Amino acid sequence: MQDEVPISVKAGSDEPATAPVGQRRREKRDVHGWIILDKPVGMTSTHAVSIVKRLFTAKRAGHAGTLDPLASGCLPIALGEATKTVPFVMDGRKAYRFSVRWGEERDTDDAEGRVAATSDARPPIEEIRRILPQFTGAIEQVPPQFSAIKIDGERAYDIARDGDTVELKARAVDIHRLDLVEVPDPDHAVFEAECGKGTYVRALARDMGRLLACRGHVSALRRTEVGPFTEQDMIPLERLESLCHRAAAGELTLAQALLPVETALDDIPALAISKADAARLQRGQAVLMRGRDAPVFHGMVYVTASGRLIALAEIDRGEIVPKRVFNLAGLHGSAGRHEGH
Repeated sequence: MQDEVPISVKAGSDEPATAPVGQRRREKRDVHGWIILDKPVGMTSTHAVSIVKRLFTAKRAGHAGTLDPLASGCLPIALGEATKTVPFVMDGRKAYRFSVRWGEERDTDDAEGRVAATSDARPPIEEIRRILPQFTGAIEQVPPQFSAIKIDGERAYDIARDGDTVELKARAVDIHRLDLVEVPDPDHAVFEAECGKGTYVRALARDMGRLLACRGHVSALRRTEVGPFTEQDMIPLERLESLCHRAAAGELTLAQALLPVETALDDIPALAISKADAARLQRGQAVLMRGRDAPVFHGMVYVTASGRLIALAEIDRGEIVPKRVFNLAGLHGSAGRHEGH
């Protein structure tokens, strides 16, 4: 399971050209913040984004890393100005809990594909534990045949669906942690993994099955963390729909369902400035800080004024240079972590 490029859903693309008879089309509005959806199995990430976008009647939305329909769990969805912070989330670590079915390797490396190889062998627990260090740290991994990697401008999964063999090169990936959690029966083993950008859990299951000489594929997969977002931040779709209906009835505000834009920037230092300096940054102008107000560090910061997010900026020798400026006019997230979820 790899986190691919963010998929933006432009205003109107997921709605019919004309509203149904007797139903007035709702006007799109500016909504800014994060929804950390607990995506159900069977739903595509693009469809999940379109549902959230419709619930909030938002103008802009995108996600911070694809989850296959087979997978459930953490799908961070950015609305409005939060889409500017998507790269910071995508570059963060991901955590997964997944089950491997021994005895069958499939062409997709998950339960949706066709059986490509079989084995009657089943690995002892001791053998499984013994090989885990070989899949931890910086390793070389060949992506699955059915992946979104482009080959001569064409997606690998499109080539594979046409029946052609895809030649994919091994790539360096980082697996920070890989633990065997349980072995419920001889055919299955449950693992937890924490890995960096570009890692495919499906390929991990395939390669473990080959090394153990028993073959294997992912039979269940749940993403539990993406960057700063964890299971505690997730909200099931049914719960989100309920909150939106309650907001429509005046029982609460939709801002209570949204995490603030800056939640995605937890690993970046924050810098508070005056309203006058904030106005300059919002016009795209650099601000030079002197004396006691001068920052003592260098690099990327997120800048606030009166508690409001203003910009992402680089600091160099006391000068604050805006890189991305935020305009949070409209509805924006006000919920603290885990509030209302």
